[in-house]
Amino acid sequence: MQTLALPADAPNRSRADWTTIGVVGLAHGTSHFFHLLLPPLFPVFAREFGLSWAELGLLVSVFYAVSGVGQALSGFVVDRHGARPALMVAMSLFALASLAAGLAQGYVGLMLAAALAGLGNAPMHPADFSILNQRVSHERIGHAYSVHGISGNLGWALMPVLALAVLGTGASWRYVYLASALVALLVLSLLVLQREHLQTQGHARKAGGAAGAHEAHPLAFLRLPSIWLCFSFFLFTTAALASLQSFAPAALALLHGRSAESLNLVVTAYMLCGALGMLLGGFWVVRARRLERNIALALLVAMALLLLATLPGLSAWAAVALVALAGIGTGLAGPSRDLLVKQAAPAGATGRVYGTVYSGLDIGFAVAAPVAGALLDAGSPRAVFWVAALALGLALLAAQAVTWASRRV
Repeated sequence: MQTLALPADAPNRSRADWTTIGVVGLAHGTSHFFHLLLPPLFPVFAREFGLSWAELGLLVSVFYAVSGVGQALSGFVVDRHGARPALMVAMSLFALASLAAGLAQGYVGLMLAAALAGLGNAPMHPADFSILNQRVSHERIGHAYSVHGISGNLGWALMPVLALAVLGTGASWRYVYLASALVALLVLSLLVLQREHLQTQGHARKAGGAAGAHEAHPLAFLRLPSIWLCFSFFLFTTAALASLQSFAPAALALLHGRSAESLNLVVTAYMLCGALGMLLGGFWVVRARRLERNIALALLVAMALLLLATLPGLSAWAAVALVALAGIGTGLAGPSRDLLVKQAAPAGATGRVYGTVYSGLDIGFAVAAPVAGALLDAGSPRAVFWVAALALGLALLAAQAVTWASRRV
């Protein structure tokens, strides 16, 4: 993996590292903010446009299907041409997605907004991790992954808050999307101002080709079993997350006879607890000898809490608390997960590997959201949490298999 020439003296190197970590974290948090461009307003869309939960879940599928395909392809572009332009384009697409959502007159308009937001999300992980892995020194890379994960959870947590704040004023739901468009444009401006901290080196072949004469085929990494096991790990963990993120408020509302809007903050609470878990996980991963053990312990805790939240007789707020605390478990696993992928990535293929592996994240969301919506339509709100716990269990097994496959290689 290439690294850039950075300041040699410790204070300046530390400052450069933390500036890069902060700017990349801001971009990553913004992308996660736009993951939830539509779900917090699902109850509004159901009333406004007469849509079923399964139809609303399909909007999530569109977002992640576009993002997943785009993410796998974006990794090649980032490896070849660098990461910085990809982040600028992503923020512009998020602003366009907000405009499409705010002007939507029905299901087709919402589909367009989902597709534009998914296209904006596509290059984020290949670009983010290429920047961090090239620009951040080894002693701070664990903390970089931790901040990266925390910023994502904070982005997820903030979109429901923005939606509730705007709707709480009595304004039309369309103003939520005016506010989100302004968020995208503001972050784009900040990225432009800090662009020197986002510079990466591409891996384009030089004229004459001497340097690239012995370069491995660009798809050679796909032959590694560890890459596909990492892919499956991401698929299962995000299948669990998609079920909770899109439909936990509605499921808890059906279980406890409350409005879904009043329980929307369960998503925010889950993400904030996930951010706390990732903060702790950044220190945990630095001291870890066996990453797969970290992941197994963290996910077992999360599974247990999700299953406890479905017990009969619990109050609504006790169930909300248990679901939120499960976020600490999934958050703890985050930095260990990202380092596991880095260890599995061949030199010079960071963007491609992260693009491919993180497309599992998109597929997990795309598949799980309609399933969870269909479970709600069928009158089985508890099954939303059972499916999430099962998916975490499968992710746990995949993480163990990644380490086994990597050791064999």
